[in-house]
Amino acid sequence: MSIEKSTNIRQERMQLTSVQLGRTVDVDLYLPAAMQDMRATSLLLINDGQDLGRLGMAGILDELYSRDLLSPLLCVGIHAGADRKMEYGTAGIPDYQGWGVKADAYTRFVFDELIPALRRKYRAPDFREKAFAGFSLGALSAMDIVWNHPQEFARAGLFSGSFWWRTKDKSDPAYNEQTDRIMHSEVRKGSYYPWLKFFFECGTEDEMEDRNGNGIIDSIDDTQDLMRELAGKGYDPAGDIRYFEIAGGHHDVATWARAMPEFLLWGFPK
Repeated sequence: MSIEKSTNIRQERMQLTSVQLGRTVDVDLYLPAAMQDMRATSLLLINDGQDLGRLGMAGILDELYSRDLLSPLLCVGIHAGADRKMEYGTAGIPDYQGWGVKADAYTRFVFDELIPALRRKYRAPDFREKAFAGFSLGALSAMDIVWNHPQEFARAGLFSGSFWWRTKDKSDPAYNEQTDRIMHSEVRKGSYYPWLKFFFECGTEDEMEDRNGNGIIDSIDDTQDLMRELAGKGYDPAGDIRYFEIAGGHHDVATWARAMPEFLLWGFPK
């Protein structure tokens, strides 16, 4: 069903009845108005797709295409469900509160149900490349899926990522930042995949918490520590990792809207 038209893009919507998640998943689709060969089109999956309307995704894409700055891109906004805190997270490793227990099922939904449905809908045997993006807890989910399925992806877009996700409460006397932050440990245990690239965004007012008292808010601290873990694996901080910090930026859609064009131009330039 076409729900919006513009000069350079068209927007469509589909619904998937997911066996893996036990719910109906709404999916918003943004693609070039002139249909491209999908083998020359990149696929960008985006968690929390229900926020893309407020973010102004259609207008952002339309502007970039009008300026001939963006290569062909199929953007797929996956709406979160009522169990967002259970579906997003690190697959197989819930946090200390028990959140993320359905992250494994969400990963299977992406590979077993969503991507095959997109291939059928657009008669696409393959895409030029695949990327995954998300906001907050959705960014953690995107990072986890990309990192643990590197053969499937080329890039990750991570906006205000919830990289504090941990196996122990910060008030636990046994809490150790080096070992208890889950995504950092996952990267440390993983391998170097030279084709992967990472975009990180943080706002200087993402939050006020500073659990280790070093004068840097946790959102920035956790993100920069994760970047250091990636650099330790062999990723070039200048070529493989892009860090975009927004002075005065908050943990909200308006801030992520400011960062989205930077991500798209970094990841999918014409």
